[in-house]
Amino acid sequence: MTDPADLPYRPCVGVMLLNRTGQVFVGQRLDTTLEAWQMPQGGIDPGEEPLTTAIRELGEETGITPDDVELIAEAPGQFRYDLPPELIGKVWKGRYRGQIQRWFLFRFTGTDGDIRIATAHPEFRAWRWADPKDLPALIVPFKRALYREVLAAFSAHLG
Repeated sequence: MTDPADLPYRPCVGVMLLNRTGQVFVGQRLDTTLEAWQMPQGGIDPGEEPLTTAIRELGEETGITPDDVELIAEAPGQFRYDLPPELIGKVWKGRYRGQIQRWFLFRFTGTDGDIRIATAHPEFRAWRWADPKDLPALIVPFKRALYREVLAAFSAHLG
C-alpha cells in the first residue's frame, strides 16, 4: 500500500458565493448520505488558470453563468486539507492525499431562479443560503479547519 505522505495534493479551486444579504451558497453533495453542506469546488485542468476554473466549476455545479457573478477577492496563498485515512485510495482514483486549493469570493447578482443544480453532471442534491459563521459546522469534519481559514481570508468582505 502507498504511504499517503508520498501522494501529492490535487490542485483545486473553491468558490465562496455571497448573495445580496451576505449569505453563502452551500450545496449538499449527491455522492454522500451525510448531512454535510459545502461550497462549490473542483479540480484545475492542466494549463487552466485558477480563476477560469472557479468560474467553470461554479457553472458546472450550480448552473450560474459568468454574467451573474462579480469577483470580489481572491484569497492570498493556497489552502490544503488531507483526506481522512478511510478515504485515501478511494476518491480521485487513489492518486491524491487531499487537495491544495485557491479560493475566490464572488457576489451573486442573479436571482435564486438562476441557480440550477440539475446540471449536465449534477453534484448537489439540494442547495441553500447559509450564514458565513455557520460554514465550519456545515462541512464534513476533515474540512472544518480549511473553512475557518477561508473565512479568515475573506473576513474583511463578510458582514
